[in-house]
Amino acid sequence: MFKPHRLVPKTVVAAAFAAHGLVAHATTPFVVQDIRIEGLQRVEAGTVFSYLPIKQGDTFNDDKASEAIRALYATGFFNDVKIATEGSVVIVQVQERPAIGTIDFSGIHEFDKDNLTKALRAVGLSQGRYYDKALVDKAEQELKRQYLTRGYYAAEVTTTVTPIDRNRVSLLFSVIEGPSAKIRQINFIGNKAFSTSTLRDEMQQSTPNWFSWYTKNDLYSKEKLTGDLENIRSYYLNRGYLEFNIDSTQVSISPDKKDMYLTVTLHEGEPYTISSIKLGGNLLDREPELRKLIKIKPGDRFSAEKLQATTKAVVDKLGEYGYAFATVNALPQIDQEHHKVDLTLQVDPSRRVYVRRINVVGNTRTRDEVVRREMRQLESSWFDSNRLALSKDRINRLGYFTDVDVTTIPVEGTPDQVDVDVKVTEKPTGAITLGAGFSSTDKVVLSAGVSQDNVFGSGTSLSVNVNTAKTYRTLTVTQVDPYFTVDGIKRITDVYYRTYQPLYYSTNSSFRIVTVGGDLKFGIPFSEVDTVYFGAGLEQNTLDVDSATPKSYIDYVNSFGRVSNNVPLTVGWSRDARDSALVPSRGYFTQANAEYGTPAGRTQYYKADVQAQYYYSFARGFVLGLNLQGGYGNGLAGKPYPIFKNYYAGGIGSVRGYEPSSLGPRDSTTGDPIGGNEMVVGNIELTFPLPGTGYDRTLRVFTFLDGGNVWGNEGNSVGANGLRYGYGVGLAWISPIGPLKLSLGFPLQKHVGDQYQKFQFQIGTAF
Repeated sequence: MFKPHRLVPKTVVAAAFAAHGLVAHATTPFVVQDIRIEGLQRVEAGTVFSYLPIKQGDTFNDDKASEAIRALYATGFFNDVKIATEGSVVIVQVQERPAIGTIDFSGIHEFDKDNLTKALRAVGLSQGRYYDKALVDKAEQELKRQYLTRGYYAAEVTTTVTPIDRNRVSLLFSVIEGPSAKIRQINFIGNKAFSTSTLRDEMQQSTPNWFSWYTKNDLYSKEKLTGDLENIRSYYLNRGYLEFNIDSTQVSISPDKKDMYLTVTLHEGEPYTISSIKLGGNLLDREPELRKLIKIKPGDRFSAEKLQATTKAVVDKLGEYGYAFATVNALPQIDQEHHKVDLTLQVDPSRRVYVRRINVVGNTRTRDEVVRREMRQLESSWFDSNRLALSKDRINRLGYFTDVDVTTIPVEGTPDQVDVDVKVTEKPTGAITLGAGFSSTDKVVLSAGVSQDNVFGSGTSLSVNVNTAKTYRTLTVTQVDPYFTVDGIKRITDVYYRTYQPLYYSTNSSFRIVTVGGDLKFGIPFSEVDTVYFGAGLEQNTLDVDSATPKSYIDYVNSFGRVSNNVPLTVGWSRDARDSALVPSRGYFTQANAEYGTPAGRTQYYKADVQAQYYYSFARGFVLGLNLQGGYGNGLAGKPYPIFKNYYAGGIGSVRGYEPSSLGPRDSTTGDPIGGNEMVVGNIELTFPLPGTGYDRTLRVFTFLDGGNVWGNEGNSVGANGLRYGYGVGLAWISPIGPLKLSLGFPLQKHVGDQYQKFQFQIGTAF
């Protein structure tokens, strides 16, 4: 018969003593016939049995009891564990730890609560988990660390634990953020070759300036300081200081934890020059070819950047010949007495390999062929690093993926083969856009669009867009098939409805030009950056005139009617070799287009447009941009050039400082601009970082010089006597709602009838 007052305490005490390595009264061993669990609320009995080291049929003794208690405590599920016996039955009595019911924050202003919840989850604290005081302490330290990264060194975190129903607790993290610590001083000790201000310019962190509210670069961060010190190290090594070393870094904080002081002690040494540079190792009988890739020569200052560029260029070149695992090691011999260094580039091409298989993974919606057709590295061909890099760029340019990772994996047991894994991370390619903007010419502009760039995963795009700008309203439907043929010929289909109402006529006239039509174009690539376009279209232009309309348009309507049908043929060519289409810093872009109005329509004409852009980065963050564009049109078969095809110039995107579309011929009766059949515009723009923002490419200042004009051959027009020039400054910002450009422009010379506008801005304007 079971006697709990005698047996249970005796067994529990014995197990507890055994767990701590002490001697106690021993329990008589017996064979376990049954095991009973008591005290469970949320934990399943099966879970407890899975952790218990005791099974039916085992011999129970003090050691088994101690082992069982340790095992159940180790699960973290229980606050208390007791083991008793009743005859040959083992009774496990447990008290479960409370679960975390809710986690909340108070006093949080600097962070989003969702981000802090994710940070706590990363350290193991989340809703539903068992309450653990040690884990809560760890969570407090993580919250403090999050605040330290933002410069809040006085932040205090306290935790309130409140019991709630069903053996749960509620956690409340109360934060007193305090002031953020600003970097008040950055000092360098030991710098002689370069000034303190020069070294500060290499750092992301800085003392407070007038734009720190945006950049937050005056907040101390240990991670940023590590990066800043590496930037300074690179700055010295790129200028020949091989002996450069950072001896110490001291970070101090004021007693009120509001101000930070940084002191960097460094050793510069002397600059070294290259005495000789040689190629060694297995050069594959290509030494003349590889030597052309060397970026530094004897007599130059040593530069770690140029040396790294040299080794990379040699590795890439060997990769083009199939040597996927080539290495180049720089072996320096330093002459400290004369401050010279002798470099030997030891080349090891390793083995030549070819690609066995290309695997595409991660494309759940996009068809496999859509990715594979962009690959320039082919299966069963020699490995080519240049083609592999080009393949990655082409897949990225599709715009269907947030990330593209290309890795080379050796084939096990086959030394001359590799597999290429192309891992893509898909992103949503459909979008519904509703937008509103404001421009200095059109006031409020509403836009809406529905687009799908990857219809059914086929790579075909379809879009419908509406724009409600006062002067230029559009409704377009566009479909693009980038691989209309297997050879990569692109097909572009457009259907559109446009109304053009020049700004100068909209206030006192109902004049407008309505265009309805569509066109079909084919783009034929003949290199990686060149595409030729051929197309044909059908459009109808309707001129709605009234008594206030300029006489040029009234005369055209009287001669040819309000409605003009047109069947244009187009041919074009483009080459885009810029490093970025959004914020270019180097490279060039050129395009040319020609349009011919065939006799099938009521009008016969031709027009040609050319544009060339060039970008050159001559200093860190400084970019010189050049733009030249021109257009010319004329009538055929004795017919005049259609007035609704006229060119316009003036304003942002053209010649700044003048009213938009105001340059060129003006109607002799009303004085309103009417455009012309000849146009030339040129722009010189110097872009550089906004002072105090470091090298942020999304926010830049620019200064410009523009020139251009429009000419026409209408007999009842005046003006257009020579080029117009404007100069000024501006601000470019890649804002959350699109590229924003503001400019303050002034005309270089003034002519009678010219109309000026100093301040102009536009969202979505390019050059």
